[in-house]
Amino acid sequence: MNPDWINAIIGGLMIGTATGILMLGNGRIAGISGILGGWIGSSKPSDWAERALFLIGLLAAPLVYYASNSVPQITVTNSFPLLVIGGLAVGIGTIMGSGCTSGHGICGNSRLSKRSIVATLTFMATGGITVAALNYFA
Repeated sequence: MNPDWINAIIGGLMIGTATGILMLGNGRIAGISGILGGWIGSSKPSDWAERALFLIGLLAAPLVYYASNSVPQITVTNSFPLLVIGGLAVGIGTIMGSGCTSGHGICGNSRLSKRSIVATLTFMATGGITVAALNYFA
């Protein structure tokens, strides 16, 4: 079994390669919110199929990994109100930031987009503050 850092490097290379292929292949950013939003609102069958296949791959990848590796134990709250608040906060933040972590963090930063750099710094700082607050008050 590989150490976690090797898996992280392999995963990062795979994500970088996939986003590069999508950008070079058809000029699109591999932002999940944009792909999902376009899939829901798309009227072109070819566009719909491409987006659906991307989303299927996104959902299938963890299953393939799980089948071939041991999965680390992850603890998530079982508080339904906290899960709803967290989901709404992510959705609202995605709308306000005109994109999600994958669009800004991977594609935008690699293109040196100032807006994406600010967005990435903002959601990383907010995530760090949230974890610190939860650890302090828990």
